[in-house]
Amino acid sequence: MSINIYDMKFFQFLGFHKKPKAPWAKYYDKKDMNLKIPNMSLYQYFRNCTRNIGDRIAFDYYGAKTTYDQLYREITLCAKAFLKQGIRRGDVVTICMPNTPEGIICFLALNKIGAVSNMIHPLSSENEIKDTLIATSSVMLVMIDIDYVKVKNIIKDTEVFRVICVRASDSMPWLLKMGYLVTQGRKTELPKKKDPFYLTWKEFLESGKNYVNHRYNYSHSKGDPAVMLHSGGTTGTPKAIVLSNANFIVLILQIKIRLTDLEPGDKCLAIMPIFHGFGLGVCVYAALCLKATCILVPQFNAFEFDKLLDRYKPEFVIGVPTLFEALMEIKNDHLRLDYLKYVISGGDVLKPAVEEQINQFLADHGAKIKIIQGYGMSECLSAVALNFKESPKPGTIGIPFPGCYMGIFSPEDEELPYGVEGEICVCGPNVMLGYYNNEKETNEVLHLHKDGNIWLHSGDLGSMDRNGYITYTGRIKRMIISSGYNIYPNQIENVLEEYPAVMLGSAIGVPHPYKGEVVKVFLVLKKGYTWSKQLEEELRELCKKNLPRYSLPAEYEVRKALPKTMIGKVDFRKLQQENKEERERERNEANKKV
Repeated sequence: MSINIYDMKFFQFLGFHKKPKAPWAKYYDKKDMNLKIPNMSLYQYFRNCTRNIGDRIAFDYYGAKTTYDQLYREITLCAKAFLKQGIRRGDVVTICMPNTPEGIICFLALNKIGAVSNMIHPLSSENEIKDTLIATSSVMLVMIDIDYVKVKNIIKDTEVFRVICVRASDSMPWLLKMGYLVTQGRKTELPKKKDPFYLTWKEFLESGKNYVNHRYNYSHSKGDPAVMLHSGGTTGTPKAIVLSNANFIVLILQIKIRLTDLEPGDKCLAIMPIFHGFGLGVCVYAALCLKATCILVPQFNAFEFDKLLDRYKPEFVIGVPTLFEALMEIKNDHLRLDYLKYVISGGDVLKPAVEEQINQFLADHGAKIKIIQGYGMSECLSAVALNFKESPKPGTIGIPFPGCYMGIFSPEDEELPYGVEGEICVCGPNVMLGYYNNEKETNEVLHLHKDGNIWLHSGDLGSMDRNGYITYTGRIKRMIISSGYNIYPNQIENVLEEYPAVMLGSAIGVPHPYKGEVVKVFLVLKKGYTWSKQLEEELRELCKKNLPRYSLPAEYEVRKALPKTMIGKVDFRKLQQENKEERERERNEANKKV
């Protein structure tokens, strides 16, 4: 049964109609399972969490440090500037920024006045920016300067009436700023100085200094829309996810229960981007609410990951699996990691073989902890499940966060028994309000089940054991069907990546004249290995021993790298498209010869 997005806010905060089963409840105190979410905005909650710590460091941006007191002042000034420019409660402002102080200040300032932040990737194409601005009814844009060359061509086709142009160097230390302006700054095209449509960051803040009509003093609600993030969801089409204040607040309540070793003053390496749930929700908002220091990394270089760790010595690091795979490729015998308290992998499945290799790398460099795998999606802001630090269960994504419920369901919305594979679904205050102005797509993923609760259908396959541990097995939409058999790419990739020569693998379905589809595998080999007939035969034998006959790869292709999505996942859709285009070229060449 589907549910209208506008009813979702009503249902979400009434509480549960009937509490779902929770075999993992034994791991939590009773009060943890009944979280009480205060009725306030995410900004108000942040202020409540961080009172009386004003002299502590909130941000470290290339060595330029911002205290919490400075951050409060800048948020207030930014909020007044937005009001001066005409932004009001409920307006949507798009933030097209990497991990810089300005992007985060805008996010918190907009929430303070009741406006909605629409977070998008600064490397989005010209048409992607235009489509997003139109689809979200954005009235203002805060962008990094490099995007001006794209924005100037499309901005007049949108409802945006003002653009704030931020330079990456605006918050850098003086010497670094000068170096940036001399090198990169000269290459960047900027708006004409007299163009009133565009304001620099400095001009924007100046406009708020004398604004006195404080219209942000209104009643905030935990159910109010706060942020939009973007996702392909289960159908693969771009959608704006509407997240509430409560979605952010409950995440902090859950993290406080699960990550008990984090202390005020600890450092979080904010590599994950702020246009992604893990980056905005965990690396930034959670870190600030926990009185930590955010090490802002606007542009990540995988080859200098070790230097980044060595310089800042962060206690908390979260990233996608490919980030940690890159770290293992670095040869630095002097790197020490004994300061780490938590290393968390999310955003994509962490293969068991890779998990083992990462743990060995951590141990070899003095770390006293192991990597722990979590699970989440943008429709739930970020994380909803996590393994235990003390006793992680390899191959699983752990147990649900307290106050959040997860279950495994059939296509008919029937809950399945323990150990049976089905769709992973989520219920509770972590779940989004819905997709913006898209009732059809919202109804595809938010279902009112027989228990009277709204469940978010993730599009992911998995199973749950009797203790509540969940094993992720793959995406429903990635399923390959060959001669009527269901084939799960993740299963094939796990087998191949256990082989010493294989660093990364991705399996897709390719057309076959009578089987419908067969499996093609794309591989990246580790350094020191080259592709050969012998290696191919060894991989084929490995697959025969570990996979059903109908799921054996028919084709292998070796590449130096695989395409990635904007957050670092292997982009299997792009592999499918590239493979399709290659086959079309081959057919055209064959036809020419005929």
